[in-house]
Amino acid sequence: MNRTDRLYALVEELRAVSPRARPARELAARFEVSTRTVERDIAALQQSGVPIYAEPGRRGGYVLDKSMSLPPLNFTPAEAVAVAVALGRAEDSPLASHARSALRKLVAAMPSPEEAKARDLAARIHLVAEAEPYPRASKVIEQALLRRRVLRIEYEDSKGRTTVREVEPTVFVGGRGGHWYLVGMCRLRQDARLFRLDRIRRAEETDETSPEHSPDRFSPDVSDVILWNVDLG
Repeated sequence: MNRTDRLYALVEELRAVSPRARPARELAARFEVSTRTVERDIAALQQSGVPIYAEPGRRGGYVLDKSMSLPPLNFTPAEAVAVAVALGRAEDSPLASHARSALRKLVAAMPSPEEAKARDLAARIHLVAEAEPYPRASKVIEQALLRRRVLRIEYEDSKGRTTVREVEPTVFVGGRGGHWYLVGMCRLRQDARLFRLDRIRRAEETDETSPEHSPDRFSPDVSDVILWNVDLG
């Protein structure tokens, strides 16, 4: 990255997190330069009229004036993830860097509790370009993932047999062949299972809190399905 691009990127980085401060060492790591280089770049930006100031203290750093930042955005976690999915489609286009910048601004402008929920939900949704639209049952499953609740589902297998199961949901997956899946711990089988969403005839969110399962735990079981993740930056 040349200096002109880095100066622009520094402003965008500070705009994305404003009014929070970003320490010089974090900016240096972000742009793979020395802290001294960051300090010189910030000084150059200040001299050119960009309203950046230094905030002292243990949590201090450089701050872009809040007049140049976005006001708080009242996106729901699901809305934020939906925007992340849409912007992620630009990753292989000439607009990729602008899409990432827009997403950082959106997430930074969300209230902290909602941002945390959005990041948690995003970590539980995996997509591929070929995946079909969400089946209707996905809304209930999405809420169960967000609230960490056990699901009760009626599931029809490939042979047309229907069973009622309690599932500890872990992650959504968009799979090869265009199908969406729910990955979770099936209490009926006492093991990790993939459930095709178009075969879930009914889904009900229970009041029981689901045990925490890391999506990484199931990665060997879904290695042929997962291609890429939602990323909130």
